[in-house]
Order: sequence, then structure tokens, then C-alpha cells
Amino acid sequence: MTSPAPSGSSRRRIAGLALVGVGVIAAIIGLASLTLGGGGGGGGTAAPPATGTPTTEVPGTGSPTAAAPTSSGPITIPTFPSTTAVIAAPPATEAPPAPADNGANQGGASGNGSGNGSGVPKGPIRVYNNSTITGLAAGAAGDFSARGWDVGEVSNYPFGIIPTTTVYYRPGTAEQSIAEELGNEFGLRVNPRFEGLKDASPGVIVIVTNDFQRAGK
Repeated sequence: MTSPAPSGSSRRRIAGLALVGVGVIAAIIGLASLTLGGGGGGGGTAAPPATGTPTTEVPGTGSPTAAAPTSSGPITIPTFPSTTAVIAAPPATEAPPAPADNGANQGGASGNGSGNGSGVPKGPIRVYNNSTITGLAAGAAGDFSARGWDVGEVSNYPFGIIPTTTVYYRPGTAEQSIAEELGNEFGLRVNPRFEGLKDASPGVIVIVTNDFQRAGK
């Protein structure tokens, strides 16, 4: 016995059910795709970079450190308190040895102002104390006078530290030969005037320090 062929309305009903089923299957597949895509993390949006202090990497360490901020304002220059300048003599040179006292110096000292038959005047000279010994300049002046030297002013020199007893002269003047004569006779260093003495009044200047050896001691 054969089944009767479906009518037109039945065929439309079957086709409608088939379309509904296809739609349901498509919806299921879409939901599954969305679920799998969200779990993988591949489609996520990158977080914006953090704001704050920029960092720089220290060479050799691999560790970033905060970059030093730049300043657009004026740079302040530090100031320091002023200090009292010390006037020092030129570098010390070896003093010539004192000649042996054989009486020849004494003969020239008691004459008319020329020393040792050389024709060099024995002064005038000024003597200043730059030591911690009270009266050293006066004592030195007495030693010079005893040898016939014409000593003028005797005072102190408190304007700096002189490293050794020195006879100073003005370059290019007759003072140089007088200073050298005095230095040779007493074994003293002889130098041109330094900056601190350049404006002093003319004349040979002797600045005695702690190393001056008094005669008879």
C-alpha cells in the first residue's frame, strides 16, 4: 500500500522547520566562536602606557632608574667666603755660603761706606721682622751696623709669610749690587722684589725670619 504524497502546505511546513534548525545551528556556532576568542586573549586591547617619571637604564646594570629632571631656570653659582691672601716670596733658592771671617771684612766695614774694597756702597738698607722672635729685626740691624752697613728703618713685616731671610732689590737699579754684597757677606738669599714689595719706597729691603742666625750665637 503506498503513502499518499504530501500536500503543498505540508511541504512548506517542512521547509520552515529546516530553516529554523539552520538558524539555531548558526547561532550555536557563533556563540562558540565568541567564547573561544575571548579566552585566548589574542584580541585584547593593549593597556595604555603608565604615566609618571621617565626612566633610563643605567649602563652595565640593566636596571632602569629615574631620569634626572631638567631645569629650565637659571643655574645658581655657589659663593664662597673670602680669605685673607698671604703674600709669599718667590720660590726659595739656595743661599750662598757665608765667607770666612778673616778680618778683611772688618777692615772694609769701618771705612767710608764702601764694602770690602769692591766699591759697592754698604747701604742704606731697611730691616723688617717676619718671624715669631721679638726684636729679631733690631738684632739683625745691629749685626749689619757692626759690619759697617748703613741701616735705616727697622720695623715689622706683617703682610705675608716669607719662607726664609731674604735681601730684596729693585731690578735694573744699583740696589742689586748692594743686595748681592750684603747677601754674600752674611750668607743670605738675594731676590728681586716680589709683588707685595714693588710699591715700597726705594732702597734695599731685608726681611728676617726665624732662620736668621745672629752673630756671636
